[in-house]
Amino acid sequence: MSTTPFPQVTPTVPAAGPRHWLGRLADALTWLTPHSLLGLVSRFGIAAIFWLSARTKVEGWFTISDSAYLLFREEYKLPLLPPELAAQMATVAEHAFPVLLVLGLCTRLSALALLGMTLVIQVFVYPDAWPTHLSWAGLLLYLAGRGAGSISLDHALGVR
Repeated sequence: MSTTPFPQVTPTVPAAGPRHWLGRLADALTWLTPHSLLGLVSRFGIAAIFWLSARTKVEGWFTISDSAYLLFREEYKLPLLPPELAAQMATVAEHAFPVLLVLGLCTRLSALALLGMTLVIQVFVYPDAWPTHLSWAGLLLYLAGRGAGSISLDHALGVR
C-alpha cells in the first residue's frame, strides 16, 4: 500500500525535515500537472498566438490583405522569397498549423513547422524580440518532443 496520496508518484526524499516537505510538494505538483494537461495548455496557448497573427493578415474569411503584402515587402524583407509568396505562405501556415494544434492532429509536425517559422522571424524579422520568441520556442519544443498528450486526435488515432 502506498503511503503517498499521489499513487502514481514515488516519494523522492526521505520522510524528515524541509526536504521532505519540498519533496512532497514536488510530488503533488507532478501529479497535478500530467502531460495531458501540459500538452493541452501548450497547444492552445501557442495556437492562439499564431492564429491571432494570421487573422491580422486577412480580410473577411481568407483574403490576404494589401497591408499584409505591404508588411512583407517593406518591413519583413525576407531573403530568398518574394514578398508575395512569403505573405501567402505565412498566412496559410498561421491558419493551418494552429487549427491542427488545437485538434491535436499532426502535433509534432505542426510544432516543428511553427518552430521553423519562429526561427525565421527571430533571425530575419525581429531579432530583438528574442524573449518572446524563446517563450514560443519553449512551448513548441515541448510539443515536438512530447507530442499532443492524451486529449488529442493524435492519441485517439494512435499517433505518437
